[in-house]
Amino acid sequence: MVKKVIGLVKLALNAGKATPAPPVGPALGQYGANIVMFCKEYNARTGSNQGLVVPAEITIYDDRSFSFILKTPPASILLAKAAGINKGSGAPNSTFVGTISQEQLKDIAKAKLPDLNTDDLFKAIQIVKGTAKNMGIQID
Repeated sequence: MVKKVIGLVKLALNAGKATPAPPVGPALGQYGANIVMFCKEYNARTGSNQGLVVPAEITIYDDRSFSFILKTPPASILLAKAAGINKGSGAPNSTFVGTISQEQLKDIAKAKLPDLNTDDLFKAIQIVKGTAKNMGIQID
């Protein structure tokens, strides 16, 4: 028998550091899902990505069970890490805060490919390049 879905929650959490405190607790608590179990599973599955933000799509069923899918970290987080900066520029077209190589750009695009709306690596590179430009990151 198919379980009935009662909720879909999207959260972006630090890898390996999910706690029952907000935002996890209120988001899952309203559906009656087991918050502690989610935190344990999330931390176990994302422990290897320490220092990154890993989004999760959590599907909650009518029997209060849940399943979740991990997404790739946001391109802005990957670009900031590659450029060695904490945040993007306040004025990206005039003030540049970092530089990445073409190879780093290609690696980030490959990592993001499963979550983008394209299967073409060239188009994925263009998408990530646009994000880098909007953050004030130059590409060598």
